[in-house]
Amino acid sequence: MNNARNIAIVVLIVLAALVALNACYILGEAEQAIITQFGRPIGGAVKDAGLHFKVPLIQALHRFDKRILNWDSSADQIPTADKKYIWLDTTARWRIVDPLKFYTSVGNFAGAQTRLDDIIDSSSRDIVSRYVLVEVVRNSNRILEPPDSSAVGETYLENTEDDGLIHVQERISIGREEITKMILERASELVPQYGIELLDVQVKRLNYIEDVRKKVYERMTSERQRIATKYRSEGEGKRAEIVGQMERELNRIQSEAYRRAQEIRGAADAEATRIYAEAYRQDPEFYSFLKTLEVYRETVGDNSRAILTTDTDLYRYIRRIGAR
Repeated sequence: MNNARNIAIVVLIVLAALVALNACYILGEAEQAIITQFGRPIGGAVKDAGLHFKVPLIQALHRFDKRILNWDSSADQIPTADKKYIWLDTTARWRIVDPLKFYTSVGNFAGAQTRLDDIIDSSSRDIVSRYVLVEVVRNSNRILEPPDSSAVGETYLENTEDDGLIHVQERISIGREEITKMILERASELVPQYGIELLDVQVKRLNYIEDVRKKVYERMTSERQRIATKYRSEGEGKRAEIVGQMERELNRIQSEAYRRAQEIRGAADAEATRIYAEAYRQDPEFYSFLKTLEVYRETVGDNSRAILTTDTDLYRYIRRIGAR
Protein backbone atom coordinates (compact mmCIF):
# COMPACT_ATOMS: atom_id res chain seq x y z
CA MET A 1 0.00 0.00 0.00
CA ASN A 2 2.73 2.43 0.99
CA ASN A 3 4.79 1.49 -2.08
CA ALA A 4 1.87 2.18 -4.39
CA ARG A 5 1.33 5.56 -2.74
CA ASN A 6 5.00 6.45 -3.05
CA ILE A 7 5.02 5.51 -6.74
CA ALA A 8 1.93 7.65 -7.31
CA ILE A 9 3.58 10.60 -5.59
CA VAL A 10 6.70 10.25 -7.72
CA VAL A 11 4.61 10.06 -10.88
CA LEU A 12 2.68 13.17 -9.85
CA ILE A 13 5.91 15.05 -9.15
CA VAL A 14 7.34 14.08 -12.54
CA LEU A 15 4.14 15.12 -14.29
CA ALA A 16 4.12 18.41 -12.39
CA ALA A 17 7.73 19.04 -13.41
CA LEU A 18 6.96 18.29 -17.04
CA VAL A 19 3.95 20.59 -16.96
CA ALA A 20 6.02 23.35 -15.34
CA LEU A 21 8.77 22.96 -17.92
CA ASN A 22 6.21 23.04 -20.73
CA ALA A 23 4.60 26.17 -19.28
CA CYS A 24 7.76 28.32 -19.57
CA TYR A 25 10.24 28.95 -22.34
CA ILE A 26 13.28 31.14 -22.96
CA LEU A 27 13.87 33.22 -26.09
CA GLY A 28 17.39 34.20 -27.11
CA GLU A 29 18.42 37.58 -28.51
CA ALA A 30 18.31 36.21 -32.07
CA GLU A 31 14.89 34.58 -31.67
CA GLN A 32 11.23 35.51 -31.91
CA ALA A 33 8.19 33.30 -31.54
CA ILE A 34 4.45 32.87 -31.79
CA ILE A 35 2.13 30.75 -29.68
CA THR A 36 -0.52 28.50 -31.23
CA GLN A 37 -3.41 26.77 -29.53
CA PHE A 38 -4.65 23.68 -31.32
CA GLY A 39 -2.82 24.91 -34.44
CA ARG A 40 -4.27 28.44 -34.39
CA PRO A 41 -2.11 31.48 -33.45
CA ILE A 42 -2.89 33.04 -30.08
CA GLY A 43 -1.95 36.66 -29.43
CA GLY A 44 0.82 38.54 -31.20
CA ALA A 45 4.44 37.76 -31.86
CA VAL A 46 6.84 37.43 -28.92
CA LYS A 47 10.03 39.32 -29.76
CA ASP A 48 11.56 40.12 -26.38
CA ALA A 49 14.38 37.91 -25.19
CA GLY A 50 14.06 36.25 -21.77
CA LEU A 51 11.69 33.99 -19.85
CA HIS A 52 8.09 33.68 -21.03
CA PHE A 53 5.08 31.53 -20.11
CA LYS A 54 2.31 29.70 -21.96
CA VAL A 55 -0.46 27.28 -21.20
CA PRO A 56 1.19 23.85 -20.96
CA LEU A 57 0.16 20.99 -23.21
CA ILE A 58 -2.52 23.08 -24.93
CA GLN A 59 -0.38 25.80 -26.46
CA ALA A 60 2.65 25.19 -28.75
CA LEU A 61 5.73 27.34 -29.29
CA HIS A 62 7.09 28.20 -32.78
CA ARG A 63 10.50 29.88 -32.91
CA PHE A 64 11.78 32.03 -35.79
CA ASP A 65 15.15 33.63 -36.45
CA LYS A 66 15.56 37.40 -36.06
CA ARG A 67 18.86 37.51 -37.92
CA ILE A 68 19.49 38.33 -41.56
CA LEU A 69 19.12 35.17 -43.61
CA ASN A 70 20.62 34.11 -46.90
CA TRP A 71 18.88 33.06 -50.09
CA ASP A 72 20.65 31.63 -53.14
CA SER A 73 19.06 30.80 -56.45
CA SER A 74 20.00 28.19 -58.98
CA ALA A 75 21.26 29.58 -62.30
CA ASP A 76 18.32 30.49 -64.51
CA GLN A 77 18.42 30.97 -68.31
CA ILE A 78 16.93 34.36 -69.20
CA PRO A 79 16.57 36.10 -72.61
CA THR A 80 17.55 39.77 -72.99
CA ALA A 81 15.73 42.34 -75.11
CA ASP A 82 18.14 41.72 -78.01
CA LYS A 83 17.37 37.98 -77.96
CA LYS A 84 20.62 36.94 -76.27
CA TYR A 85 20.26 34.19 -73.65
CA ILE A 86 22.27 34.38 -70.43
CA TRP A 87 22.60 32.32 -67.26
CA LEU A 88 21.73 34.53 -64.27
CA ASP A 89 22.62 33.42 -60.75
CA THR A 90 21.38 35.73 -57.98
CA THR A 91 21.63 35.87 -54.20
CA ALA A 92 19.59 37.80 -51.63
CA ARG A 93 19.48 38.75 -47.94
CA TRP A 94 16.18 38.74 -46.04
CA ARG A 95 14.71 38.56 -42.58
CA ILE A 96 11.44 37.77 -40.82
CA VAL A 97 9.78 40.98 -39.61
CA ASP A 98 6.28 39.65 -38.86
CA PRO A 99 6.44 36.12 -37.38
CA LEU A 100 2.66 35.81 -37.21
CA LYS A 101 2.14 36.63 -40.87
CA PHE A 102 5.18 34.50 -41.74
CA TYR A 103 3.71 31.47 -39.94
CA THR A 104 0.24 31.81 -41.42
CA SER A 105 1.50 32.37 -45.01
CA VAL A 106 4.56 30.16 -45.50
CA GLY A 107 4.75 28.15 -42.28
CA ASN A 108 8.51 27.66 -42.01
CA PHE A 109 11.95 28.45 -43.44
CA ALA A 110 11.65 25.95 -46.31
CA GLY A 111 8.34 27.46 -47.37
CA ALA A 112 9.85 30.93 -47.30
CA GLN A 113 12.75 29.80 -49.50
CA THR A 114 10.30 28.39 -52.03
CA ARG A 115 8.31 31.64 -52.14
CA LEU A 116 11.52 33.67 -52.53
CA ASP A 117 12.55 31.39 -55.40
CA ASP A 118 9.35 32.24 -57.22
CA ILE A 119 9.34 35.97 -56.44
CA ILE A 120 13.01 36.83 -57.09
CA ASP A 121 13.39 34.58 -60.12
CA SER A 122 10.25 35.98 -61.74
CA SER A 123 11.28 39.56 -60.92
CA SER A 124 14.75 38.94 -62.37
CA ARG A 125 13.32 37.47 -65.56
CA ASP A 126 10.82 40.31 -65.96
CA ILE A 127 13.39 43.10 -65.46
CA VAL A 128 16.33 41.56 -67.36
CA SER A 129 14.22 40.73 -70.41
CA ARG A 130 13.48 44.46 -70.86
CA TYR A 131 17.10 45.42 -71.54
CA VAL A 132 19.76 44.49 -74.06
CA LEU A 133 22.74 42.36 -73.12
CA VAL A 134 25.21 45.23 -72.77
CA GLU A 135 22.98 46.90 -70.15
CA VAL A 136 22.87 43.71 -68.09
CA VAL A 137 26.59 42.96 -68.39
CA ARG A 138 28.18 46.37 -68.02
CA ASN A 139 27.93 48.70 -65.05
CA SER A 140 29.48 51.88 -66.54
CA ASN A 141 30.77 53.38 -69.78
CA ARG A 142 34.34 53.45 -68.50
CA ILE A 143 36.95 50.91 -69.61
CA LEU A 144 40.23 50.49 -67.79
CA GLU A 145 43.48 50.09 -69.68
CA PRO A 146 44.54 47.36 -70.07
CA PRO A 147 40.85 46.51 -70.61
CA ASP A 148 39.19 43.80 -68.57
CA SER A 149 37.95 41.58 -71.35
CA SER A 150 35.62 39.64 -69.03
CA ALA A 151 33.49 42.77 -68.59
CA VAL A 152 33.34 44.05 -72.14
CA GLY A 153 30.49 41.90 -73.46
CA GLU A 154 28.83 43.20 -76.62
CA THR A 155 30.36 46.70 -76.60
CA TYR A 156 32.23 48.49 -79.36
CA LEU A 157 35.46 50.31 -78.53
CA GLU A 158 36.98 53.40 -80.09
CA ASN A 159 39.99 55.61 -79.44
CA THR A 160 38.79 59.18 -79.27
CA GLU A 161 41.00 61.89 -80.70
CA ASP A 162 40.32 64.56 -78.10
CA ASP A 163 41.58 62.87 -74.95
CA GLY A 164 43.23 59.69 -76.28
CA LEU A 165 41.24 57.49 -73.85
CA ILE A 166 39.28 54.39 -74.79
CA HIS A 167 35.51 54.63 -74.36
CA VAL A 168 32.61 52.45 -75.35
CA GLN A 169 30.92 53.37 -78.57
CA GLU A 170 27.69 51.59 -77.63
CA ARG A 171 26.99 53.48 -74.42
CA ILE A 172 24.73 52.20 -71.65
CA SER A 173 22.02 54.21 -69.93
CA ILE A 174 21.00 51.90 -67.09
CA GLY A 175 23.71 49.36 -66.29
CA ARG A 176 23.78 46.20 -64.19
CA GLU A 177 23.73 47.98 -60.83
CA GLU A 178 20.53 49.87 -61.64
CA ILE A 179 18.93 46.72 -63.05
CA THR A 180 19.76 44.92 -59.79
CA LYS A 181 18.10 47.72 -57.82
CA MET A 182 15.01 47.39 -60.00
CA ILE A 183 14.88 43.64 -59.28
CA LEU A 184 15.11 44.39 -55.55
CA GLU A 185 12.32 46.99 -55.77
CA ARG A 186 10.05 44.66 -57.71
CA ALA A 187 10.60 41.71 -55.35
CA SER A 188 10.29 43.94 -52.25
CA GLU A 189 6.75 44.85 -53.31
CA LEU A 190 5.68 41.19 -53.16
CA VAL A 191 7.36 39.77 -50.03
CA PRO A 192 5.68 41.83 -47.24
CA GLN A 193 2.53 39.69 -47.51
CA TYR A 194 4.61 36.82 -46.17
CA GLY A 195 5.99 38.76 -43.18
CA ILE A 196 9.39 39.03 -44.91
CA GLU A 197 11.61 42.03 -45.53
CA LEU A 198 13.95 41.76 -48.52
CA LEU A 199 17.16 43.66 -47.75
CA ASP A 200 19.33 43.13 -50.81
CA VAL A 201 19.52 41.32 -54.13
CA GLN A 202 22.79 40.90 -56.03
CA VAL A 203 23.89 39.17 -59.21
CA LYS A 204 26.24 36.47 -57.99
CA ARG A 205 27.25 35.18 -61.42
CA LEU A 206 26.32 36.03 -64.98
CA ASN A 207 27.36 33.84 -67.88
CA TYR A 208 26.51 33.47 -71.53
CA ILE A 209 25.01 30.36 -73.05
CA GLU A 210 27.40 28.50 -75.35
CA ASP A 211 26.23 30.08 -78.64
CA VAL A 212 26.32 33.61 -77.26
CA ARG A 213 29.64 33.02 -75.50
CA LYS A 214 31.27 31.98 -78.77
CA LYS A 215 29.99 35.11 -80.55
CA VAL A 216 31.06 37.34 -77.68
CA TYR A 217 34.57 35.88 -77.65
CA GLU A 218 34.83 36.37 -81.42
CA ARG A 219 33.62 39.95 -81.04
CA MET A 220 36.07 40.62 -78.22
CA THR A 221 38.91 39.19 -80.28
CA SER A 222 38.03 41.34 -83.30
CA GLU A 223 37.74 44.41 -81.08
CA ARG A 224 41.17 43.82 -79.58
CA GLN A 225 42.65 43.19 -83.01
CA ARG A 226 41.12 46.41 -84.28
CA ILE A 227 42.52 48.35 -81.33
CA ALA A 228 45.92 46.68 -81.79
CA THR A 229 45.87 47.60 -85.50
CA LYS A 230 45.01 51.18 -84.63
CA TYR A 231 47.83 51.34 -82.08
CA ARG A 232 50.25 49.82 -84.58
CA SER A 233 49.21 52.35 -87.20
CA GLU A 234 49.68 55.18 -84.73
CA GLY A 235 53.02 53.70 -83.71
CA GLU A 236 54.17 53.46 -87.32
CA GLY A 237 53.14 57.07 -87.88
CA LYS A 238 55.02 58.15 -84.79
CA ARG A 239 58.03 56.11 -85.88
CA ALA A 240 57.99 57.74 -89.33
CA GLU A 241 57.74 61.15 -87.67
CA ILE A 242 60.69 60.42 -85.38
CA VAL A 243 62.78 59.00 -88.24
CA GLY A 244 61.96 62.06 -90.37
CA GLN A 245 62.99 64.38 -87.56
CA MET A 246 66.18 62.37 -87.06
CA GLU A 247 67.05 62.52 -90.76
CA ARG A 248 66.37 66.23 -90.92
CA GLU A 249 68.52 66.82 -87.87
CA LEU A 250 71.26 64.58 -89.29
CA ASN A 251 71.18 66.45 -92.60
CA ARG A 252 71.33 69.76 -90.76
CA ILE A 253 74.30 68.60 -88.68
CA GLN A 254 76.10 67.23 -91.74
CA SER A 255 75.40 70.40 -93.72
CA GLU A 256 76.62 72.54 -90.85
CA ALA A 257 79.71 70.36 -90.48
CA TYR A 258 80.42 70.49 -94.23
CA ARG A 259 80.05 74.27 -94.26
CA ARG A 260 82.34 74.60 -91.25
CA ALA A 261 84.88 72.20 -92.83
CA GLN A 262 84.85 74.19 -96.02
CA GLU A 263 85.38 77.38 -94.10
CA ILE A 264 88.33 75.84 -92.20
CA ARG A 265 89.75 74.32 -95.39
CA GLY A 266 89.42 77.65 -97.19
CA ALA A 267 91.10 79.46 -94.35
CA ALA A 268 93.88 76.85 -94.30
CA ASP A 269 94.36 77.10 -98.07
CA ALA A 270 94.49 80.85 -97.82
CA GLU A 271 97.06 80.63 -95.05
CA ALA A 272 99.11 78.09 -97.02
CA THR A 273 98.99 80.28 -100.09
CA ARG A 274 100.12 83.22 -98.01
CA ILE A 275 103.03 81.21 -96.59
CA TYR A 276 103.97 79.94 -100.07
CA ALA A 277 103.87 83.45 -101.44
CA GLU A 278 105.95 84.75 -98.56
CA ALA A 279 108.53 81.97 -99.05
CA TYR A 280 108.62 82.55 -102.79
CA ARG A 281 109.06 86.28 -102.26
CA GLN A 282 112.02 85.78 -99.95
CA ASP A 283 113.97 83.36 -102.27
CA PRO A 284 112.26 82.33 -105.49
CA GLU A 285 115.09 80.05 -106.60
CA PHE A 286 115.19 78.12 -103.34
CA TYR A 287 111.41 77.85 -103.34
CA SER A 288 111.49 76.42 -106.86
CA PHE A 289 114.15 73.93 -105.79
CA LEU A 290 112.03 72.71 -102.84
CA LYS A 291 108.93 72.32 -104.98
CA THR A 292 110.97 70.31 -107.51
CA LEU A 293 112.11 67.97 -104.73
CA GLU A 294 108.50 67.53 -103.67
CA VAL A 295 107.59 66.57 -107.20
CA TYR A 296 110.42 63.99 -107.19
CA ARG A 297 109.11 62.52 -103.97
CA GLU A 298 105.51 62.36 -105.11
CA THR A 299 106.08 61.04 -108.65
CA VAL A 300 109.07 58.73 -108.35
CA GLY A 301 108.72 55.71 -106.07
CA ASP A 302 110.25 52.26 -105.60
CA ASN A 303 107.94 50.63 -108.15
CA SER A 304 107.50 53.52 -110.57
CA ARG A 305 109.27 54.32 -113.77
CA ALA A 306 109.29 57.64 -115.69
CA ILE A 307 110.64 58.08 -119.23
CA LEU A 308 111.56 61.74 -119.81
CA THR A 309 113.82 63.60 -122.21
CA THR A 310 117.04 65.09 -120.87
CA ASP A 311 115.99 68.58 -121.67
CA THR A 312 112.83 68.44 -119.54
CA ASP A 313 112.49 71.13 -116.93
CA LEU A 314 112.22 68.46 -114.22
CA TYR A 315 115.94 67.70 -114.58
CA ARG A 316 116.95 71.33 -114.47
CA TYR A 317 118.71 71.17 -111.12
CA ILE A 318 120.23 67.77 -111.87
CA ARG A 319 121.75 69.16 -115.02
CA ARG A 320 123.21 72.06 -113.05
CA ILE A 321 124.81 69.66 -110.59
CA GLY A 322 126.25 67.66 -113.53
CA ALA A 323 127.58 70.85 -115.15
CA ARG A 324 129.51 71.70 -112.01
